[in-house]
Formats: sequence, structure tokens, C-alpha cells
Amino acid sequence: MKIVVCVKQVVDSAAKVVAENGQVTWGDAPLIINPWDEYAVEAALQQADAHSGEVIALSIGGESAKDALKHALAMGCSEAVLISDPNLAKSDSQAIARLLAAAIHKIGGVDLAFLGRQAIDSDTGLTAAQTARVLGWPALTLVAAIPSVDLTGRTIRVERSIEEGRQTVSARLPAVLNIVKDFGEPRYPSFMGIRKASRAVIPVWSLADLGVDAPQPVVSWPVVENPPARQVATEMITGGSPQEIAEKLADKILAEKVL
Repeated sequence: MKIVVCVKQVVDSAAKVVAENGQVTWGDAPLIINPWDEYAVEAALQQADAHSGEVIALSIGGESAKDALKHALAMGCSEAVLISDPNLAKSDSQAIARLLAAAIHKIGGVDLAFLGRQAIDSDTGLTAAQTARVLGWPALTLVAAIPSVDLTGRTIRVERSIEEGRQTVSARLPAVLNIVKDFGEPRYPSFMGIRKASRAVIPVWSLADLGVDAPQPVVSWPVVENPPARQVATEMITGGSPQEIAEKLADKILAEKVL
């Protein structure tokens, strides 16, 4: 079994993100692997263990995105590939999906592609379904469990986590899955895995290597602005007794037409 797991490097959720000169910036805040993608890596590794397979981590970004790939390698992925090109700076989820699909085709022989539910920076949750559409593969979203994979019959059965409970769905292989945290806690990178990842040489594929032109984004953000600052005034209500304070507060609420 050959599995691809797509991971993304994002800014730490504790970072303060602001707009400067019409662009988003987070200063010197650290960059991390998208937390949702760790669940996808865990799901991919479980399937590889069960079916004597291999897991290839795939990411799109600049040189720093290799850190996210090394995290996936430290968790247990067999290989990693980075897609990087100067023409990808303004890519939206549809453009990203086309690039991931091109890379999956280039890798060849892929049975399953795993993605996290969404990225914590864009929060669209669209990339898995869009990638499946480009590939022409079934899209299995919100996957919380994988009861069975039949490589001989080329089928997969999953449980989807939906508002009403669990929904069991079957599909043909190959397929694209996005994984939710109900799947189970991701494993911690092992010491040996960290050492192996630190020495890994990660190949970088350009658009030319993929044989594609730069996908044109459908959605663009020409200018990003900070929301207007809120003007907040505080007034302390005092009185000789709790009853007096309550009466003053009630009068103030009525006067301000809060209720």
C-alpha cells in the first residue's frame, strides 16, 4: 500500500496575527505543522502498519515548510517531498488542490491520500474534496475511523463523524480522506524518528518538475486590514447598599436601552 499524507506549515495558534501595509503578518512567531494534519499522519501510519505500506509526506511552501515535513518523518513517515515555487505565493485552496493532485500523479501508484480536516490559518476545510475532484477519486470527509481496507477488492469502508452520530460509507480505491480528531490522538515523534528526520534530505519539486503551470487562484486577498479598534468606556457604579447599586444599575441599563 502506498499512502500520501498532505501536511501544511502554519503559524502557531498563540501568535498575534495583524495586518501591516495591506498584508498579513505574525512577526517572529514560530511556525508549526498544522495540528489537524497530525491526525491525518496518525491515520496514514496506522493504515501503513496494518497493510505493510509506506507513507509519503507532501507539503507546499517555502524552505521553512521542511520543518513540518520533518515532523511527519519523525512521527514515522517513510519519505517526504516539498513542492516549492516562487509563483505559488498567492495560491488559494483550489490552486493548492491542483498542485497536490499533480504531485500525487507524479508519485504514482497511490492508494490513499490523507489530509487533516482543515488548516488553522485559512479554516476552509475544502482542500481534501477539491483534491479528490481534480484526481477523479472518491472524497471521504470527516473520517473518524477506518474499519476496513480491501486492497484485493480495491474498496475502503470508513466511519464519518457527523452531527447525528456516525455514518458508515464505502468507496472504491484510490480515495482521498480528511481526518477528524475523533480518529485518535496522534503519536509523539520518537527519539530515533527525530534523529532520522534531522538527517533527511527532502527533495523539492518545482512547477516544472510537476509539468504544470502556476494555477490561477479563484479567490484573492488584494488588501487585508485590521478591524476598527473598539472604543470601550468603563463606569463604576457605587452606592451605600447592594439595593441602591442594583437600582442605579437598572436605571442605567434602561437609559442606555440595553434591554
